[in-house]
Amino acid sequence: MSATGLDVFDKTLQTTHIWLDELIAEIGPDRQVAWHVLGAVLRAVRDRIPLELAVHLGSQLPLLVRGAYYDRWHAPGRMEEKPRSLGAFLEPIAEELAHTRPVDPSNATQAVFRILSRHVTSGQIAKVRQSLPREVQAIWIEVTPATQVQVERAITQSDDAVAGGGRA
Repeated sequence: MSATGLDVFDKTLQTTHIWLDELIAEIGPDRQVAWHVLGAVLRAVRDRIPLELAVHLGSQLPLLVRGAYYDRWHAPGRMEEKPRSLGAFLEPIAEELAHTRPVDPSNATQAVFRILSRHVTSGQIAKVRQSLPREVQAIWIEVTPATQVQVERAITQSDDAVAGGGRA
């Protein structure tokens, strides 16, 4: 039986939890912080890439994650000042995360980039990466099978740690 009564909601909840579990494995065991990190990084990417590409990326995100992605979006004049450096790209992410426990914006960004690389089509990821400044492209490390295995192990360990206590 469906937990929510609608399969589309059950699927997006399940997929969102998978993404959050992967992020928790990299940044620490706080689901709320993981949600804030995911949204902050996705919005920074969204606001930096061309409009059409931003919409295409949004279409590949799980429904709940898509809501965070489009939150506070002011299209079409949103890209008047494009950050050209890594520091300028990370600045709005750091500002959004200022009210959570300390999280390194660069590490958080890289973790979200890895999640996107695993769950969004490779062609879409290539287009998004190419539209970002070179310094930002440099921290978007390709996901290799070895990286995937490391993340899966970390998720399993995280799940074992919270077993019996519900979700973190």
